[in-house]
Amino acid sequence: MARIRVGLLPTASFMVGTLPVPKYADAEKTQFAVDRETGAKLMTITLFFMEEDRAEALKITVPETGLPNGLKPGLPVMPVELFATPWARIFNGQLSDGIAYRADRLDLVGGPAPAAEAA
Repeated sequence: MARIRVGLLPTASFMVGTLPVPKYADAEKTQFAVDRETGAKLMTITLFFMEEDRAEALKITVPETGLPNGLKPGLPVMPVELFATPWARIFNGQLSDGIAYRADRLDLVGGPAPAAEAA
């Protein structure tokens, strides 16, 4: 399977769309997916990718250890070491295909995460 490094133009920006959720290794959602090299639990987060006059929602897999504290929808972030992997499969005679995105970590744009508010 080919992994393709995603090169971003300086005008590109990302914004958190949803909070991260665990990625599962099985359809029954009984076993968490983990990074093969580090063993860290994998999470999926939706980011809005914005460039020039367009925006797209991308689901990106990130190790839990690569997520900064204080993530919430609307925060600007930048994926680090972003790769795209094209995939295809046949299930019940139907072809499904797409692109899986994976980043080593997300960096907050504009400084450190705000301190958690006291409850």
